[in-house]
Amino acid sequence: MTATLPADPAPKAPDERLLHASPLHRLLGRPELGSVIGAVAVFLFFAVIADSFLSSLDTVLYAASTIGIMAVPVALLMIGGEFDLSAGVLVTSAALTSTMFAYEMTANVWVGVFVSLLVTLAVGFFNGYMLVRTGLPSFIITLGTYLMLWGANIGITKRIQGTVSTKSISDMQGFESARVLFASSIDVGSFKVRVTILWWIGLVALATWILLRTRWGNWIFAVGGGKDAARAVGVPVRRTKIGLYLGVAVAAWISGQHLLFSFSGVVQSAEGRGLELHYIAAAVIGGCLLTGGYGSAVGAAIGALIFGMAKQGIVYAQWDSDWFWFFLGAMLLLATILNSWVRKRAEAAR
Repeated sequence: MTATLPADPAPKAPDERLLHASPLHRLLGRPELGSVIGAVAVFLFFAVIADSFLSSLDTVLYAASTIGIMAVPVALLMIGGEFDLSAGVLVTSAALTSTMFAYEMTANVWVGVFVSLLVTLAVGFFNGYMLVRTGLPSFIITLGTYLMLWGANIGITKRIQGTVSTKSISDMQGFESARVLFASSIDVGSFKVRVTILWWIGLVALATWILLRTRWGNWIFAVGGGKDAARAVGVPVRRTKIGLYLGVAVAAWISGQHLLFSFSGVVQSAEGRGLELHYIAAAVIGGCLLTGGYGSAVGAAIGALIFGMAKQGIVYAQWDSDWFWFFLGAMLLLATILNSWVRKRAEAAR
């Protein structure tokens, strides 16, 4: 009688995270590589054809920062596999809440700012909660929120203030200190550093740390790559998605306060429509995939920088501003194609 030995188990495939990759392959795998190439090309283009472009870089950075503050959390949301079409109008809602609450209650401006934060977070929680409870696409959920906020902004403002614009709160207590935090600037020689640039840099650093150094970052990539698989390995999918919408809400609150305190405490209730497309475009140009699971905060920041350079460069080149949208659309397509090509090359080289 002979004993049958068990067959040797099939060799396991090596963990790809432990495979050695050359610096070139690691560089090709970065999601923001395409946007860096695009940013350099756009910078050189306008530096050559627009005389005042190089001397007005502070204005270019300011334009980029107003988009970048929102593009960063929107990019994280897209990495998590979702959209927020209400982000642009939510910025205006945050500004309107601050100014109308402070004016009507004759309260310190900071009270209005705090109430605005609570209201904005409530809208972000609503988006996230409705998404995870109903299972409907985020496109439908946030489109509904967009329309409700748009109508509420105009309707409530006209009902309370009598017009589509708010009353000025520039002479109220707390206005100057709030303006310093949200809409001031520092002169460094001839270069004017707007405070929005500091907010922008801070948010990029915070988002990059979350994505690359925390468990939350792993959860965001996991739910964007496949929520069912993520849930199977213990990722709190619902909590992660609601948290991402809360992140967008906080950034909308910051942008809304900048909008308010940049214009002497007066806000037009119809502002903000269409801005959500700017934020999404910046994230896509920066390398975020529409299908989720791939992207970076740095890439979204570079996408916003391209956006700012194109917006101001067309003005300095004295082109018809109507061409801005054509230029932006072409940029979006080229960046998406370039990012896709780079990613396929990186995957093929592994």
